[in-house]
Amino acid sequence: MLMMPRKVKHRKVQRGGRIKGVATKGNKVSFGSFGLKAMSNGLVSARQIEAARRAMTRYVQRGGRIWIRIFPDKPMTKKGNETPMGKGKGSVDHFVARVKQGRMLFEMDGVAESVAKEAMRLASHKMSLKCKFVKKD
Repeated sequence: MLMMPRKVKHRKVQRGGRIKGVATKGNKVSFGSFGLKAMSNGLVSARQIEAARRAMTRYVQRGGRIWIRIFPDKPMTKKGNETPMGKGKGSVDHFVARVKQGRMLFEMDGVAESVAKEAMRLASHKMSLKCKFVKKD
């Protein structure tokens, strides 16, 4: 099931510029013992989050606990194929999460470190960002 907001105040939002800076919120392992940390800025789609979640869950075989620390709340629009320029903005196509460098994407607990590391590696391949595996201090 793809993640998306239940309700949005403004259906279409402007795309915004480059994502700059380093995450100050959500940059530590808070819930689990292991985490997957973003090492670059960018947008992560709801489909990527879901694919990563499935990859991790499948690898740990429903053992342990997984937390998703990002939420896709930004609507992205797309105009239909072969549509001429003009005629307004396209309709909402999908949702993305804006991710800053250092942001914790996923957390995991209740499994061995080697299992968590491999599960996070599989999840990182689904992301459009560079990621690294981290342990709780």
